[in-house]
Amino acid sequence: MKYILLLCLSFLFHASAMLAQGPTIKTSNGIVEGINEEEISIFKGIPFAAPPTGKLRWKAPQPVKNWSGILKCNSFRASAMQQTPKPYQMWTEEFIPPVTPISEDCLYLNVWTPAKSAAEKLPVIVWIHGGGFVVGSGSCPIYDGLSLAKKKVIFVTINYRLGVFGFLAHSELTTESGKNTSGNYGILDQIASLKWVKKNIEAFGGDPNNVTIAGQSAGSMSVQALILSPLARGLFQKAISQSGGFSTDMASRQLNAVSSRGEKLLKALNVKTLSALRDKSAAEIMKASEHFPFFPVYDGYVLPTDPVAHIQQKKHNDVSFISGWATGDAWIVGKKTMTIKEFKEEAHFTFGNHANDFLKAFPATNQEEVTQSVLAFSICKFAVLPTHLIAEATKKKAYVYQFSFVPTDKPNFPNYGAFHSADIPYALHNLRQWNRPWQTRDKKLEELMSNYWVNFARTGNPNGNGLPTWKSYDTNENNILEFNDAVTSKVAFYRSEVAFLKQMLTQ
Repeated sequence: MKYILLLCLSFLFHASAMLAQGPTIKTSNGIVEGINEEEISIFKGIPFAAPPTGKLRWKAPQPVKNWSGILKCNSFRASAMQQTPKPYQMWTEEFIPPVTPISEDCLYLNVWTPAKSAAEKLPVIVWIHGGGFVVGSGSCPIYDGLSLAKKKVIFVTINYRLGVFGFLAHSELTTESGKNTSGNYGILDQIASLKWVKKNIEAFGGDPNNVTIAGQSAGSMSVQALILSPLARGLFQKAISQSGGFSTDMASRQLNAVSSRGEKLLKALNVKTLSALRDKSAAEIMKASEHFPFFPVYDGYVLPTDPVAHIQQKKHNDVSFISGWATGDAWIVGKKTMTIKEFKEEAHFTFGNHANDFLKAFPATNQEEVTQSVLAFSICKFAVLPTHLIAEATKKKAYVYQFSFVPTDKPNFPNYGAFHSADIPYALHNLRQWNRPWQTRDKKLEELMSNYWVNFARTGNPNGNGLPTWKSYDTNENNILEFNDAVTSKVAFYRSEVAFLKQMLTQ
């Protein structure tokens, strides 16, 4: 009897263990095990490149080493090196990465899939997080992929190296690379993640030939960088760029200009060689780099040295394209307030003989006009101009929008309007992740925007499902769709402002 009892207990133990096992997928590097939530299979912390530590610090991402057995992928892995994440102004905890872990060993991605077999060939969205290239993570609550996965798309979030670890340029690194380049390690990480998707996503039920890259803020800038990059050709078929574009200030982004910051960093750390710099701890390097901005570089290898010419000559990756901005984007760049005199003086200082043309596009006859022109100039440089340049050049269809919707107020919290990042939870159907007393108006826009995004990921056309018609971009009309309490089409939007700024690109 005792023997039979032991057999029964053993059977129950093993049966329980089998029932507790999550979904498993065989990737090119080994088997991963995830978790199930509401009939969605979720895999968190899948490595897509080797840890960029030690001698691999400031090198292009290297292949993952294969593993034996089953790799548990049921929790997020470390975010990239950054200052301790904490809420700030309008960006409450829902927009912020977990405080820990944070590490140089950060090259992991996360997959939400509704597929029950590899035969389903579902569309794939790869989300690239924002954060000014210095903060952020694919594990921010607001990027959770459950809701979009329920709409029958596979959703992927990624990490990439940030700040000094992702974008340090230096002459010794340039020589070492063998490609006459340095500084774009974070973009190379993004490309490595897309290569992983191309190679592995079919096993998760995805279509490797129907991939949409999407992102907001620095993630949006990254999306446009990948549209520019010859190294990303063929890795995606569609792109969604929310609130941020490639910089048209090309002189400050050239490799030689950015490499000078690398020299300053070595001096700040009192080292003379790259080897000595690699011997420094991550914490020491972080502290020394606090006052040096690091961002993508127009290096002629990862990114073209002249992105405007590259696009106008149609050398970019021509893909179906959604791009837009939130009205609150204007408040995170440029000056907030100026007098009439200050605005006109700055116009003459910046544009010289073209100042009068500038003031026609951005008028300043009274204080109200100045306030509006300051905001319009900021938002045009930040997002509107690069969006129009790509939309005009693409052979595929492009769709342009403005997010003007003000989310329902949070009690006892300032109203920041249609702030930078406010569109994310609407587009990703993630209001459930954001702690506010949502109203019918919010839920209606959430359903509408997320359906546009999902339709676009499926077919390259956001329309369908009885949605208001979103007309593709027409160069002659300068048309956009405005997301507000009502969804409306507008024409000639920022036409004179964009025309002036395009003219200045040729001067």
